[in-house]
Amino acid sequence: MLGSTVIEINGVFLGAAILVSASGTRRFYAAHDSVRALHNELLPDLVALQQRIRQHVRKPGRQMV
Repeated sequence: MLGSTVIEINGVFLGAAILVSASGTRRFYAAHDSVRALHNELLPDLVALQQRIRQHVRKPGRQMV
């Protein structure tokens, strides 16, 4: 593991974006039930990962408590 970044929305800790390669690829470690479906998902960079998580959380019926 090269490094990680905390992912949170509105003060709710959702998980960590783990840097897995020097090219910037990130793997998401889900720590909150609202994003469990995204656990271990790989994305090309931190921005793409954050966007993917925001889109997932904004879907109707998803609640972060």
